[in-house]
Amino acid sequence: MRPGLRVAVVGATGMVGRVLLERLESRRFPVGELLPFSSGRAHAAVRFRGRRLAAPAPSPEALRSADLAFLVSSDEIALEWGKDLARRGVWVLDDSAAFRMDPSVPLVIPEVNASELGPERRLIAGPNCTISGLAVAAAAIHRRAGVRRVRMASYQAVSGAGREALLELFGQTRRAARSLADSEPLRPLGPEKARALPAPIAFNVFPQVGRFNAEGECSEEVKVRGELRKLWGAPRLALSATTVRVPVVRGHSVAAWLELARPLAPAAAARLAASVPGVKVWKEGTYPTPRAAGGGDPVHVARIRRGAAPSELALWVVTDNLLKGAALNSIQTADALLEKGWLRPRRAA
Repeated sequence: MRPGLRVAVVGATGMVGRVLLERLESRRFPVGELLPFSSGRAHAAVRFRGRRLAAPAPSPEALRSADLAFLVSSDEIALEWGKDLARRGVWVLDDSAAFRMDPSVPLVIPEVNASELGPERRLIAGPNCTISGLAVAAAAIHRRAGVRRVRMASYQAVSGAGREALLELFGQTRRAARSLADSEPLRPLGPEKARALPAPIAFNVFPQVGRFNAEGECSEEVKVRGELRKLWGAPRLALSATTVRVPVVRGHSVAAWLELARPLAPAAAARLAASVPGVKVWKEGTYPTPRAAGGGDPVHVARIRRGAAPSELALWVVTDNLLKGAALNSIQTADALLEKGWLRPRRAA
């Protein structure tokens, strides 16, 4: 039996943090002692293995004594603690965007590029929840046929924007439902203020995730391009994206068109996708939805078909943004470190 690890979780009270704790428990990850921290909230607490544990603000002494630290909080928290902890010998798995494009920090999805892990590279970044599903689903296709260009549109759940955005969705939905029930069902909804998101999200979609830059791209569209290039080791990969927020609670969907260096039949592409651990390829004529896939571990792939040219494939990918897009990927990376014998208990700093 593996010896228990001293595991810190910064951001344990957030949505991703709570999902992370659930999966650490259900997967029987070898946690000897859990050190949960909020991102600064007073009187916060979490539940783990049937116990209620206080989740105070991060403590330097406690964090530096950990064997493994999951950072599932903000970029600012990651920048404050990530490199400091790694220098002190703590394995750090960061789910923020702070280090993803840092050339000295590996960006890792174990099914895609576990070779980037190393015994001395103790700070490891996890990918953006939007690109993780496509990166896994098309990894074997890229290795076989060489993806040269990606065009994609993402349909992103509100949970990806945080708790306040979810509360905004629920409140707007209740108000809109009452308004529609009291009037003509096709009557346009009136204006409503949005605070957590750029526009009202109930019964609505909008093509903006993050801030726009001078070229008219929003930050999410820039992120997915850079991250897929790094994950696949393909610096010349061309990628154009439109990222769309949709009134879905949990589960990101991506429609993608892949231009290949070498033509590949859809059936062959489906077999390659299915060969990757954790990928579920749906039968022809069926497809996943966020509502059906939410809460599950797999990367779901469907509608693999030819695009506009023999060298182009189209596909539909759905993943749980809080799991494979965040918490689950971090745990799987920790599992890979355990399997290699690099992650093990150490004496407290």
